[in-house]
Amino acid sequence: MQLNKIFKGLIIALPVVTMVACSSGPSEAEQEAARNQAAQQAEADRKAQEARDAQIQAGSVSKVLTPVEEMKQQLEALQNNQVVYFDFDRASISSKYYNVLDQHAAFLVKHSDQSVVIEGHCDSRGTPEYNIALGESRAKSVQTYLLNAGVSASQISVVSYGEEKPINSYNTEAAFAENRRGVLVYQ
Repeated sequence: MQLNKIFKGLIIALPVVTMVACSSGPSEAEQEAARNQAAQQAEADRKAQEARDAQIQAGSVSKVLTPVEEMKQQLEALQNNQVVYFDFDRASISSKYYNVLDQHAAFLVKHSDQSVVIEGHCDSRGTPEYNIALGESRAKSVQTYLLNAGVSASQISVVSYGEEKPINSYNTEAAFAENRRGVLVYQ
């Protein structure tokens, strides 16, 4: 009877042992592929970290600007280049200032909440009345250029100071040339 119990136990255990043997883990090739993939990922992560560290050491990581900070930065750059100079007794814009005015126009189109006053100035030659009119013509030339570039009329105002606000008070040709200008002043 005891032999019978052992025989029955073997009959029950044999399929279980067979099942355990057949349900083996991943093959050697699968294990090797998984190890290779893990090694490649670790190498890629290491190289990415080295690149980030190198950028930080070189100081080339730039701060991400908010839209307000970006607008202020653009405005500061424009304010460093806001003057258009005119020839004697002329109100026409020289082609060398088109790029400057295009930059101002692009900024104003992009930032419709910004406004600009265009100041027209003259040198001291001519009557005060004539210079006021010429300063206004110069400012309106700049205004027309900006309007043609897509800037809204509500963003632009014009004022003429004539000869009242010279930036160079000498009576030389160089001083006169500095005073014949249109200035874009942001509000």
